[in-house]
Amino acid sequence: MQTTRRAFLTLAALPVWADAIPLDAKQIPTRKAGRVETVFKSPGPKPNGLQATQEGLWIMDQGNNRVYLVDYEDGRVLRDLPTEADRASGITYDGKALWLASTYNRELIQANAKTGKTIKKHFTPGAGVIYQRVGDAPPRSSPLIKNEPAPAAAPSPQRPRPLNTTGTGAHGLEWRYGKLWVAVPPSRMVYRIDPDNWIVEANFPTAGNRPHGIGWEGRFLWVTDSNLNAFDKHDSETGAIVERIQLADSDPLPHGMTIWQGKLWYCDDVGIVCRMEL
Repeated sequence: MQTTRRAFLTLAALPVWADAIPLDAKQIPTRKAGRVETVFKSPGPKPNGLQATQEGLWIMDQGNNRVYLVDYEDGRVLRDLPTEADRASGITYDGKALWLASTYNRELIQANAKTGKTIKKHFTPGAGVIYQRVGDAPPRSSPLIKNEPAPAAAPSPQRPRPLNTTGTGAHGLEWRYGKLWVAVPPSRMVYRIDPDNWIVEANFPTAGNRPHGIGWEGRFLWVTDSNLNAFDKHDSETGAIVERIQLADSDPLPHGMTIWQGKLWYCDDVGIVCRMEL
């Protein structure tokens, strides 16, 4: 109990670190990922969020907006729930209720873990249009997609890029010590939110513009980036990246992510769930 209290007090003092991330990737200690194992097919068509729990692995599916609780060994469905999410990209569990990152209507939804019924809806801090910055990795698609259509032609003065004024919201979610941690691609930030008053207590920047699943390893928070095809290990007390795991171009593309018993689990939204050693 004393350890938990000490950890909570440390988090309560977490400052905002606007310049904690080295922009030069060469400054980040990087190692190649080990063998990536495809464990099972997802029960839904487009898995986008994962959360490990004692009961099993929760999967948020962006294709049908259902959540599944599945067995770690074979993906057997233990629970299958409808939700009010709109193309959701993240999920976590607070011990009583589920939290869903409803990406395309920019909401964070608290839902009943037995029925999927919405308990409460909140706005997403940092929601908006994902922007490009000099040095960004190009958009990446799964190498498992066959016969992928050619990308659209680049915009030109005669053919400008369509204006996107709608925007999107959150991706990865985690719960710890009564706080909700949220990865939001449009702002390139991870936020720590007090769910009781919906106040952002702290935030730190991510390395790229497509942060996705997040997962805890001790005090460190791993953040997936789908365009970088990598996982960054952030010090949650400073926001700094202390290590990166780089996937191979041939590995399944990471979307949702969670950590369970020393292994990093992630999903590719083509319909598979993978794991690898940390």
